[in-house]
Amino acid sequence: MKLTISLFILLSTSLLLGQHFEKSIGDFNSAGSFSISPTGAIFVTDLEKNELIKLNQNGKVIAFVGGFGWDNSSFDNPVDVYANTLRIYVADKNNNRIQIFDKYLNYLSSFSNEKLEGDESFAYPNGFGISNQGDYFILDSDNNRVLKYNLNGTFLIKIGDTDAGHYTLSNPKALAISPDGKVFVINNNQIFVYDQYGTGLLKINTKFSPDNINITSYYLTINSDSLVEFTDLSKPASTLNKFVPEETFTTKNKIVEASVFQDKIYVLTQKNILIYSLN
Repeated sequence: MKLTISLFILLSTSLLLGQHFEKSIGDFNSAGSFSISPTGAIFVTDLEKNELIKLNQNGKVIAFVGGFGWDNSSFDNPVDVYANTLRIYVADKNNNRIQIFDKYLNYLSSFSNEKLEGDESFAYPNGFGISNQGDYFILDSDNNRVLKYNLNGTFLIKIGDTDAGHYTLSNPKALAISPDGKVFVINNNQIFVYDQYGTGLLKINTKFSPDNINITSYYLTINSDSLVEFTDLSKPASTLNKFVPEETFTTKNKIVEASVFQDKIYVLTQKNILIYSLN
């Protein structure tokens, strides 16, 4: 119950933080997602070019892979990317698969729905996360649910499916996995929180309409196309901080995703990454 109480407190209160802009990096056609690895490498998907791009902290492009297609290392709508120290996972939505690369962007393997049937199968994956135990969590946008598999690809459980009662998902937009294995899913204007076994723990009403969610270490970040809010989940009494960048975002350059990493907030827009200091 401690998680439920603390999350209710921090998400029912909002503070406006001052902003300290540092720099802008990157040059994208239409960024779709990003992920910062524990070493600080930044991985971005470009939806228009169907590419996965690796940048360093100064914005230098280290490597890229992709192009439109269905072969290995090609993409058709790479909507989500997740990076850990050794592996990069891309939700290749229209190809119905998760592509896996090493940290140098060399192709390793794919996890697809080709050999899966019925409740074990997903279609048009809209998000991906991995727990500290190596379990895969895939947002199955075609069936409005999250599916959990082990590291070997064996199906484990459904989360938020039609048998989940009050925690049934109707319009899941994005997911994130906390370090302790809890599953956070944006569903319409709420965040549904489940434990690692798929049991619903909490529904959080947001004061705006979030499009994306990210958890880096214990920092949870949610955002719309013009607003970012974040908090430290390791602090049970902390508040959710509202962060409104000074920049004006237009229909041609909206906020896509945000993440807190090493006392900085990284704001991915469709065209670049804006970096602010939180000190």
